[in-house]
Amino acid sequence: MQKTINSTEFRKMVAGGARMLEINRAKVDALNVFPVPDGDTGTNMSLTLQSAVKEMNACSSNRFQEICDAVSKGALRGARGNSGVITSQIFRGICSVIREAKETIDVKTFAKAMEAGTKVAYGAVSVPKEGTILTVVRLMSESAQKLASKNKDFVDYLNALIAVGDEALAQTPELLPVLKKAGVVDSGGMGLMTIMRGFLGALTGEDIDLDSMPTEAQENSSDADFGDNSDIINLDLGDIEFAYCTEFFVINLKPETTLADIDKLKEKLMGLGDSVICIGDLEFIKVHVHTNTPGVALSYALELGELDRIKIENMLEENRALKAKLEAEKKEMGMLAICAGKGLSEIFKDLMCDRVIEGGQTMNPSASDIADAVQKINAANVFVFPNNSNIILAAEQAKALVENRKIHVIPTKNIPQGFAAALAFNPDASVSENKAEMIHSLDNVASGQVTYAVRNTTMNGFHLKEGDIIGLDAKKILAKGNNIDDTTIALIKKMKNDEHEMITLYYGEGVKEEEAEALAEKVAEQFPDCDVDFHFGGQPVYYYMVSLE
Repeated sequence: MQKTINSTEFRKMVAGGARMLEINRAKVDALNVFPVPDGDTGTNMSLTLQSAVKEMNACSSNRFQEICDAVSKGALRGARGNSGVITSQIFRGICSVIREAKETIDVKTFAKAMEAGTKVAYGAVSVPKEGTILTVVRLMSESAQKLASKNKDFVDYLNALIAVGDEALAQTPELLPVLKKAGVVDSGGMGLMTIMRGFLGALTGEDIDLDSMPTEAQENSSDADFGDNSDIINLDLGDIEFAYCTEFFVINLKPETTLADIDKLKEKLMGLGDSVICIGDLEFIKVHVHTNTPGVALSYALELGELDRIKIENMLEENRALKAKLEAEKKEMGMLAICAGKGLSEIFKDLMCDRVIEGGQTMNPSASDIADAVQKINAANVFVFPNNSNIILAAEQAKALVENRKIHVIPTKNIPQGFAAALAFNPDASVSENKAEMIHSLDNVASGQVTYAVRNTTMNGFHLKEGDIIGLDAKKILAKGNNIDDTTIALIKKMKNDEHEMITLYYGEGVKEEEAEALAEKVAEQFPDCDVDFHFGGQPVYYYMVSLE
């Protein structure tokens, strides 16, 4: 009977949960409510936990406090999408209790940790929705203390807790009608139960291939540098740890000097600082090191031969000068947009966004990705356009990761809303005025997408077969057909009202320009009261994004 677990076993549980989720993330992704090829819950949760494991693996201490702090920090920095953010908050709550343990924890402590995880997760969501991962973790935590009094053995306890979670997961379609219509359970809840099974597997010795657990989250988000500060790699300069950039050559080496002595010199230099280069042969040696004691570095080298072309630069002064330059050039306001598609990125660039990072329905950027991008914008206030409802929460979490800048999240749920918000920006207005105008601009845009069904299902009154072309807005499927053009026109008919004067088509990566032009002409014929335009978006998954204003 295993009544307690120590910090090493807790490490294995976290890694086991992450690994089990990584193995099964495609299954979790497949539980998307809409039958479209953009399911990402499993991916987001897995990347979030991989970030937690990376931070945990970098923690040299084996005390609960340091391990738990590393897991919490890593999960927050890697949090992607709503499901990833909620997962990070569950782990944050769990770790807030376990970090106080001295040497071991028992099932009663784990029960308290589950309760804390639920509380923190619910607190992170402004309007908690039942029938989701929140319901599953809540029902488990509500039973946790009672189960702890009946099951002292950790394996028995986790089995009992998983049984409660599975029952809660099975009930999610009854609590959330959209799940029932789609014939699926909640994907986030499924992801959480997968993690719990990973916890159990780590304790029972189940082979979940822990050794192959990735130590780094997959980084598919890249950013394009737009705006006046595109030449600056990182505006978060921080403090210089090693003050002097020291370079020199060692020449006329002493007769007794050997190649082994050169290796020893490199080892000594590595003990003095970082960015060490020590290469050469018995003819001459090139040395570079960042250190606070350049004199010691020079004295080590003198043991091997003569010094030549010595150069010592004060990086502290360079750092101060660059900070002063950046502060002098700092703007009051900047803009950051998130999108997937080269064409969409170029449009945001034309709308004067300072920076654009890649992300969308198929790959949500993490809170850390967003925070890093904000840090690279030399502005006191940065407006962030998530352009996807599944990224808004991560953007909000990024606020806690940013220093010396204030993030203002404009809750854009799609690309056309992002364009509208960027167009509303007025550099001569105040921050509060711009924020109000940007949020107001969102009400003037209707947006839809055209893609294809990935499974047979019945939803919103449509009997769908795999491969059907479908048109949808943010809430439901509005049209289906056998070809892209007819479905797009049918979607516009369902979305359009008498106030709309402009229809814009953004065509995706699989659509040719001449095809988009031909469709734009058809749309203009169908809706003569509107101006019709089309642009290259280059977005994945969606043949067209449609904007009506």
